[in-house]
Order: sequence, then structure tokens, then C-alpha cells
Amino acid sequence: MTTQLSPTEAVLHRLSEMRAWQEDLYRDLHQHPELSHQERRTADLVVDRLRGSGYEVQDRIGGTGVVGVLRNGSGPTVLMRADMDALPVQEATGLPYASTVRASDAAGKEVPVMHACGHDVHVTCLLGAAALLAEGTEHWNGTAIALFQPAEEVGDGARSMVDDGLANAIPSVDVAFAQHVMPTPAGFVGTRRGTVLAAADSIRVKVYGRGAHGSMPQSAVDPVVLAAMIVIRLQTIVSREVAPADTVVLTIGSIQGGAKSNVIGDHAVLELNLRTYDEAVRGTVLDAIRRIVIAECQASNSPKEPEFELYDRFPLTVNDDDVTDQVSRAFAGYFGERFKTMAAQPASEDFSDIPAALGIPYTYWGIGGVDERQYREAADAGRVAQEIPVNHSPTFAPVIQPTLDTGTQALVVAALAWLAG
Repeated sequence: MTTQLSPTEAVLHRLSEMRAWQEDLYRDLHQHPELSHQERRTADLVVDRLRGSGYEVQDRIGGTGVVGVLRNGSGPTVLMRADMDALPVQEATGLPYASTVRASDAAGKEVPVMHACGHDVHVTCLLGAAALLAEGTEHWNGTAIALFQPAEEVGDGARSMVDDGLANAIPSVDVAFAQHVMPTPAGFVGTRRGTVLAAADSIRVKVYGRGAHGSMPQSAVDPVVLAAMIVIRLQTIVSREVAPADTVVLTIGSIQGGAKSNVIGDHAVLELNLRTYDEAVRGTVLDAIRRIVIAECQASNSPKEPEFELYDRFPLTVNDDDVTDQVSRAFAGYFGERFKTMAAQPASEDFSDIPAALGIPYTYWGIGGVDERQYREAADAGRVAQEIPVNHSPTFAPVIQPTLDTGTQALVVAALAWLAG
């Protein structure tokens, strides 16, 4: 007896034929990473692949963004997104295809460059899914959109595409998807209803003192002492102004003040990072930061008002319940026990700016990228935090398989939950 394949199984049946070029492409992308807003080589590779699969392609949207559209009769329109940029990190994986690239960052400083967050995985998986959908058009109806976004790492790549007319470059969209490789066992997929990624705000604060000789502090307003008092007081926001049930992370990642041991400078700069899971809580904490900084400046008799700069802002990523339920059913049906509920993550993303601008629901999921045996051994020893490199680490390197297969399968399964319905 011949068993008839489901539409999803029929489309994914050709995955093995694509494995070789996907793996080669992944190694190439990993070896040639590009910083945010500099993803020109990556975009050119994407354009060539999409056109080869028969997609209508528009590039240079928001700088280096690329969109491919495949129309296949009447039906829903599904948008799948991958981010393309790398990080200013010196790779230390020791892989034969490790990056040795150096480039000038936005400030003109030469930095090492590495795909330390797995965006090379994302690009490769979406190109594979796009190719499979193009080869299996007899099994679905509707429109598939493959979107390749620049500059996720600095939080403005999605907005740059939106501001550059993304809505006019694509058909009306019904639902959007995105995924991210995580430091969890490869072969597994996870998503969740509701908030899945935190909002993030980076805040630069400049406070002013009055400079003097180090031997005459009575003539000074010491900005280093002022900055230290601000750091101490900021710690009370999470412990005393936020409800215990609300998760908030407030980090003071940098303090710069003074230039010499016997000179009291005239200013100090603090750089803060805030992660929240609720817009109201976010507003409360931002207000508290401003209030505390101003009050400490007044207490220190600062000669000038402090200055505040918000930058690298990332929105909340909140999965739509109905869309997530439909994708979860499709994942459970295809992946079985390899589909898990994903915990809310403290990391942040700008993907949601795209569906927000288009007025459409979305869901966002994670795929594992760590050798399963390695992860289990670390977990059994209680040493996951010590032994498993996380995203943005110089040793972060997803195993090629089954990571690429899983990410490609997940995109196809999710898309066909609409297109093959």
C-alpha cells in the first residue's frame, strides 16, 4: 500500500537534496560576516538565491534589506523573516571556517567581526525554506514572502525597512514569522503564547561636576563620586519599586569619568541597559532612572542638569495567541517530542516592528543549536552556564546539523499551516 504524503511532508521531501548547498552557504556566510547596515555581500547572495528560485525580488530596502515574493494563486500571504548582520566580536571557536574579518564600525573604528548570534543560520534556513516552497508549489496556495532584514543587532533594521516603504513593496500580509537559534539542544523547536522576548532600552547618562586638583576636593564637585552614588541608588529600583512578580533587569554596563589619578574631572558618563516584559513597567523604570539621577545630581550640587540619551531601543516581542496556537499544533504534529514550550527570554529583538507596522499578527520561536549530547552532559553535571556558549560569545557556534534542517523545517511547517490549509 502506498502512503500519501501530507502537503508538508511532500514539500519537505526534497530537503535532503538541498542539504549540501545549504551547508556550504552557511560556512561561507559564517566566514564572511558583515556588521549592521553593511550586509551588502550577504544581500547579494540572498538576491541570487531568491531569483534562482523564481521569486520576485526587491533589494536595498532600508539600506541592505531584501524581499522575495512568490505568488502561487489565491490564498493567504505569509511573511518569513531572517536577520543578516553580525557582531563586533573576535571569533574564538577554532572552526576551520571561523571568521578572520575585520571592518570599520559606524564610528569608523576597526573591529573584528563574527556571526556570534547565529544570523548566518537564520539566512541559510530561510533561503532553504524559500527554495522548498518554490519547488513544491503544487502542494500549497497563496503567497510566500521571504524577508531578509539588516541591522537587528542595533535595533533599527526593521524600522529602516518599514520607513523605506516596505508596505508598498509587498502584497498585503496575513501573518508573519521569525525564528532564532538558541543555546539549547539542536533538533528542538520551542515557542510560547504572549511575551517571548523582553523590551530593551540603552540609556546614556552624562552628569556634571566641577574639576579641581585631587589634593583640593573642597573646590570640586566630584562626578565620579556622583556617578557611584547613582549606581548604588539605581539598584533599589528593581528591589523596591518593581513588584516581585514583574521581571526587570537593570545593568550599568559602563562608567567613564576622569583621566588621571590626581585630577578630579568635570563630568562622568554612565551607560545603562534595561530589560522589561511589560510596557507599563518599562515606563515606571525609565521614570525612576531619570528621577534618581536628577535627585543625586542635586544632592551633589552638580553645576549642570544631567543629560539623557536613549538609543538601541528594542520593542517587546509578544506572540499572538491564535497564531501561536496554530503554529504550535503544526510543530507538535511534525516534530513530536522535539517541540517544547519555550520560556520567556531576556534577550531582545526588533522583528516585531515589522508586523506592528503592517498591522498583522505574528509568532516567534526558537530552535536549538547545541550538540544534544554535549548539552545533556553539561546539564547532568549542572554546568550548562559554564560549558555551553551563549549568543554573543566568541565561542558561540551552532552545530551545522541538525540545526539547519530543523530551522528550515520549522519555517516550512509554519508557512504551510496557512498556505496548505
